[in-house]
Amino acid sequence: MKKLAVIYHSAHGHTEHIASHIAQGAASVTGTEVHVLKASELAGAPETLLQYDGVLLGSPTYLGGVSGVFKSFMDATGKMWRTQQLKGKLAGGFTVSSLPAGDKQSTLVSMFTFCMQHGMIWAGNPIIPEQHSGVPYDEAANRLGSWSGLMAQAGHGTAAHEFTAGDLKTARMFGQGFAETLLRLR
Repeated sequence: MKKLAVIYHSAHGHTEHIASHIAQGAASVTGTEVHVLKASELAGAPETLLQYDGVLLGSPTYLGGVSGVFKSFMDATGKMWRTQQLKGKLAGGFTVSSLPAGDKQSTLVSMFTFCMQHGMIWAGNPIIPEQHSGVPYDEAANRLGSWSGLMAQAGHGTAAHEFTAGDLKTARMFGQGFAETLLRLR
């Protein structure tokens, strides 16, 4: 059994909503135990990460980067970096903003850099954008065309009603694919 942590911060519920769909996809893979954790809670106990084989990191994109709460969680792992305690763990990332681009790429790059500094192995988003094969844009998986991690677009209302069907489908596929990759690692 491989243990996977989906770690997120969500001020308005949008990133949490995507995290739940990612967790659903990951949990559909036999042999995977999925835990959804708040970054704010892990900031006080970053050693909790040691019990997981893989981590998926999720933050809203605020002004071109991770949220302050998520950055505090990342910073709390500093002592673990010195001894490379997270080395070899599989990692990936996801982010949400209200615009199609919204500088989400910089958020994923900051997560990637964080994971590389810890010696982790980064898994991107291998899902081919479906709109190129005739699926309507709002229903298409990976409609925003992100390869470095999962990107989703939310409106400004309640989380459950603010995503396209394609973004929710992408989240489940991303979680499933990450869990399948995790199981292939020793």
